[in-house]
Amino acid sequence: MKELVEGIAKQLVDRPDSVQVKVIESEHTSVIELTVDKEDMGKIIGREGKTVKAIRTILGAVGNKLKKRFVLEIVN
Repeated sequence: MKELVEGIAKQLVDRPDSVQVKVIESEHTSVIELTVDKEDMGKIIGREGKTVKAIRTILGAVGNKLKKRFVLEIVN
């Protein structure tokens, strides 16, 4: 999942070198912390949050298949 989120984020931002993904695992849930450059924050969130919502939808679909919950947090 880390590679998936990292790949999507790097394609969306102007500074792909600043993209960092950290995964915090627990038994049934994985929290994915995404860090991007301050100036790229708007590109990740998108207009009215549509981009981040789409990423979370993808994570939800994969999570259903793997029987695990994934939570995406955007850290500044």
